[in-house]
Amino acid sequence: MITPEQEAQILRYFHAEGWRVGTIATQLGVHHCTVRRVLAQQGVTAARASTRPSIVDPYVPLIVETLQKFPKLTASRLCAMARLRGYTGSEDHFRCVVARHRPRRVAEAFARLRTLPGEQGQVDWGHFGKLPGTDRALMAFVMVLSFSRRIFLRFYPDAAMPMFLRGHVDAFATFGGVTRALRYDNLKSAVLERAGDAVRFHPTLLALSAHYHFAPSPCRPYRGNEKGRVERAIRYIRDNFFAARTFSDLDDLNAQAAAWSEQEARVRRCPEDRARTVAEVFEEERPRLLALPDDAFATAERVAVSIGKTPYARFDRNDYSVPPAYVERELEVVATLEQVQVVEGTLTLATHRRVWGKGAQIEDPAHVAALLADKREASTHRGTDRLTRAVPETEALLIAVAERGGNLGSTVARLLVLLDQEGPEALRAAIVEVMASRTPHVGAVRQVLEGARRARGAPPPTAVELPADPRVRELVVRPHPLAQYDQLGQRKETDDE
Repeated sequence: MITPEQEAQILRYFHAEGWRVGTIATQLGVHHCTVRRVLAQQGVTAARASTRPSIVDPYVPLIVETLQKFPKLTASRLCAMARLRGYTGSEDHFRCVVARHRPRRVAEAFARLRTLPGEQGQVDWGHFGKLPGTDRALMAFVMVLSFSRRIFLRFYPDAAMPMFLRGHVDAFATFGGVTRALRYDNLKSAVLERAGDAVRFHPTLLALSAHYHFAPSPCRPYRGNEKGRVERAIRYIRDNFFAARTFSDLDDLNAQAAAWSEQEARVRRCPEDRARTVAEVFEEERPRLLALPDDAFATAERVAVSIGKTPYARFDRNDYSVPPAYVERELEVVATLEQVQVVEGTLTLATHRRVWGKGAQIEDPAHVAALLADKREASTHRGTDRLTRAVPETEALLIAVAERGGNLGSTVARLLVLLDQEGPEALRAAIVEVMASRTPHVGAVRQVLEGARRARGAPPPTAVELPADPRVRELVVRPHPLAQYDQLGQRKETDDE
């Protein structure tokens, strides 16, 4: 790449000073192909740029004829065609010749779009990286009113149909009405199939448009200018809202987006009327919007699920608990952005907060308690699962205990007590030390924990939760000297003698 100043120098030396291409390239320290490219962009013919014969000259008619039929054919493909016909030169020089003869794109003029108040809105998705802590795409649903340029912005962890519907419903509620038409590009949530002007819309989008009485209007393929207002709005969001912004989770980001939309985005000058703000123009447009229906369109996702032998419903890559009495049944998941419900007919069996990660196990304590009450033997497995989730290193310790013939149930129970007393980090460090010393048993783990506790001067753990009475909590218990027990033993031996 060369700078604009270098391009200007090339043109001045060629036109004003009459330098040859090779002289310009030598003096400016650039390749001669670069000089030819700059001259070709200014319409200088190859004959004027250089009169020296070139190895490509016999193939110029082939290049010109092929580019007339296929203007977008790549230079590498043209070079391969020329090699089949005997060309032996370099591909770089061939590319320069192709660039001089390639037809220039004819500049296209676009008419400025003007709409009536409440007549049209434009919708599109914007990609903003990944949702923190997950592998899900962070997508921004953007709707812009074409007349007032009022922006609706909401972030979702996906661009699937449930999020697409929820974006529309939330936007209509925020605006307090609906435009008579909404323009989309050819995304799959809007257009399933297209042949010329014949368009087959997604049936769910048609149901949404029937509920709110708007007309969906797709853009022509490769005509992003037909929804340029939402495209510019997304660029405005990237530069003025999202750049260098920090947020803790999706709810925090959407709260900031709502505040920005109601404040900074509304007080900016309207591009169609610089004398007024977007908020002022929107007040003129608001009465022209179509009224909202009495009830909002249902956006909840409904998915049939099959419950296996464990009481969990798999939905969106996570497991949600159900009552154990409903194992090996066909149920239904009704999911919104906030919660997941497992239902059977009209009966709601479980309600959970929705999780956007992957591989999570979301449980209701009541379901776990019911499972433990029905199957007592499940407690050992539950304890093992809890241990391995909190401290993965316990799995190797349990394997070593089993190989030595130890009691796994007792080992798990004692490790759970240590986990509750010392915490996962301390237990992890103790298990790593015990496994390194090849003494895999609970007693060794307890000794390591007690040594670490004494080293930091911490009191011994309390096995029973003390009452809130300060007289009990502040009571000091002095340990009894063990030497007295030795004296008692000596007295007993004397008496026996």
